[in-house]
Amino acid sequence: MNNSGKLYIVATPIGNLKDITLRALETLKQVDLIACEDTRVTIKLLNHYNIKKPLTSFHQHSRQNKIEEILNKIKKGESVALVTDAGTPGISDPGSRLAAEAVKNNIKTVPIPGPSALAAAISAAGVDMQRFVFLGFPPHKKGRETFFREVAAQKYPAVYYESPYRAAKNLKLLAELAPQKKIILGRELTKLFEEILRGPAGFVLESVEQKKAQIKGEIVIIAY
Repeated sequence: MNNSGKLYIVATPIGNLKDITLRALETLKQVDLIACEDTRVTIKLLNHYNIKKPLTSFHQHSRQNKIEEILNKIKKGESVALVTDAGTPGISDPGSRLAAEAVKNNIKTVPIPGPSALAAAISAAGVDMQRFVFLGFPPHKKGRETFFREVAAQKYPAVYYESPYRAAKNLKLLAELAPQKKIILGRELTKLFEEILRGPAGFVLESVEQKKAQIKGEIVIIAY
């Protein structure tokens, strides 16, 4: 594999470490540098597979000079792998910023596909998902009600990510705006305590409120 002067967008496990692809492991072993959302998270994955590579942090608070630093390394002939804490970079995380700048600079960007919480939830939904709308994370404050009005008005299933800290509050708002909507909620996907809840918005809300203290990790919600 010729890695010289390329940016590899590498998908990593969303929970179960066995879900990483052989190609992803090969890429991580051969690149010169790994740009990761949180070095403490990525090092656990690398240690599990006995991979030793230099790491640099790249996250939502990284400034433009960090992007330029990474791109300059690639322009000098180094290969860089971009990973997120879990899943595929660029889906509701800052990976798209780095990829966009790489494209602007005529740097070859190579996708190394694999795990995705979005794809995992859709695959197990059990409803017609030939067409759907993905909306990312709801706003914390400003624009929150507008976001859920958009979910309520969707003709096709609306998929969004949710924090365990705001899941109950936002489901309550959705239940008020669209009580007719049914919900599929996936939490801790691929992990030991994986759970998929299904039912009307009010029913799923009640289940989440009962388990509020136990719910951890990123949540995927499908409203249809």
